Amino acid sequence: MSADDQLLLVIAGMHLLGIVFALVLILPALRDPPPPAHGTDSGSGGGGGHRPLRPKTPDSPRGGLPLPDASPARVRLRDHRRLPELLPKPDRRPSREPERLPVRVP
Repeated sequence: MSADDQLLLVIAGMHLLGIVFALVLILPALRDPPPPAHGTDSGSGGGGGHRPLRPKTPDSPRGGLPLPDASPARVRLRDHRRLPELLPKPDRRPSREPERLPVRVP
C-alpha cells in the first residue's frame, strides 16, 4: 500500500468518524416526540398554532431594599463637573521636623 493510499484511508476514516459522532449527537433530538401544542383543541380544525405562554412572574419583587453590605458610591456624576472635581482632595503629607543638631555637654 502506497503512502497516497494510506493518506486517503486516514482522511476517509476521519470523515466517517465525524459522521458517526454527528449522528450520535443528533439521534436523541430526533427520537424525542415534539412537545404538545398549548391552546389547540383536537377536533376544532383550522390550525393557528399555539398561544404564546405568559412570562413567568418572579417569586420575589425586584428592586427593594439594598443589601446590608452595599455601600453608596463616593461621587455621583449628575452634572457637567468632571470626576477629579468631585473627588475629595487627598490629605497633605505632614511636614518633616527639622533635623536636630547634637548638643555637646561641657
